[in-house]
Amino acid sequence: MTFAARCSAGLLLLCLAFPALAEGDKPLTLADALKAADAPHPDLRMAEADRDAAVADLDLAAARQDLNVNLEAGLRRVKPSLPPDGYSQLSDNSVRLTLRKSLYDFGRSASLEAAAKSEADSRGADLIGARDRRRLDIMARFFDVLLADLQAAADNEYMAVAYVDFDNGRDRAAVGKLSSVDLAALENRYQEMKVKRDASQQRQRVARALLAIAMNRPGELAPDLEDPALKGNDRPLPEYEALMPLLLANSPRLKAAEAQLEAARQRLEAVRAERNPTLEAEMEAADYAQRKLSGRDEWRAGLVLNWPLYQGGRVDARQAKERALFQQAQARVEKLKMELTQALLENWLEIEQLRGTVRAANKQHSAYRDLALERARGEYEVELKTNLGTSMAATMEAKVRERGTEYRLALSLARMEALLGVPLEQATKADEKEKNR
Repeated sequence: MTFAARCSAGLLLLCLAFPALAEGDKPLTLADALKAADAPHPDLRMAEADRDAAVADLDLAAARQDLNVNLEAGLRRVKPSLPPDGYSQLSDNSVRLTLRKSLYDFGRSASLEAAAKSEADSRGADLIGARDRRRLDIMARFFDVLLADLQAAADNEYMAVAYVDFDNGRDRAAVGKLSSVDLAALENRYQEMKVKRDASQQRQRVARALLAIAMNRPGELAPDLEDPALKGNDRPLPEYEALMPLLLANSPRLKAAEAQLEAARQRLEAVRAERNPTLEAEMEAADYAQRKLSGRDEWRAGLVLNWPLYQGGRVDARQAKERALFQQAQARVEKLKMELTQALLENWLEIEQLRGTVRAANKQHSAYRDLALERARGEYEVELKTNLGTSMAATMEAKVRERGTEYRLALSLARMEALLGVPLEQATKADEKEKNR
């Protein structure tokens, strides 16, 4: 089998793994895939539902001091102590319209409304974090597909080389130029390469299925993806120390935790205010049907001061619970700061390493494989050696390493922006402004 035939066979095997693109269809780009980050998705819908519930709680807290209007109708039969002449029992039916409004509750409503607002702010920050996680997940799955395709191409070429060696071995064994043991070794290598190739094709399908799920399009497998240029991989990266203030000021996860802490503090203040009095205004208008009693309060208005003198252990118990929740929220914020600081450092170091030694080593390895491929092609043309297929497969694997590094770098930079809560360009400007002072 010639090299051209092997290449044709490899392309055929790869094409059989997925449906061909319809005429006029374009490969899926990373930009198009990332548009799905804002599209409906279960993770996003859960975060939006949490935010909407928190906003509803805020509206509920803000309505605590709204005007209450009640209509009361009563059918009563009474026996007055001093009945009118000729009556021992009377009908005392009435209709009452009551208006009541809380004028001041000495901090209860204000604290509960502040707690609800902080809770809504926390859920809003969680929603931003959910969108960031969606973008990172889609990006990672997109790169997994590209790497799976490159690896499958390399494994397919290795299998083709092994098959050619085995096929030539059979011809040599038929004329007594190759022992049965050596032929069995060639067949064993071919079978191993075939198993590896089949596993690579399965990973292609699995990677596409995971990408479809990440984009909330389960079952819609993209047959072809466009390899992005990733020009942003060379963006300036500020020093780690310069990124720390931005992390503490803008991190969506930290903002959410700090808002939860503030909500816990305000709820504790609201419980403490349960011992305070309340001041309410009341107005009432009434109409009586055939009332024969002397008292007929057709309307009344007044102020009501309600001062709780004793409530048992209820307030103390609720206060102890809210204090424990407040302390828990404090600990959660402090722990999150440590985790985010460590994550930022590890991410920053990874970017530095990928841009430095890893990228340089992969570039050198690719250059070496390109030279080896050219030499193998020249030897193949003059029929000195037949290792062109192996050299081509090794070149493909070098491409896998090189592109894999760029994908990891792009993910690390995107993860850095998600941690900081601001674009890297903004972080760089802030760093330059600080240096120029």
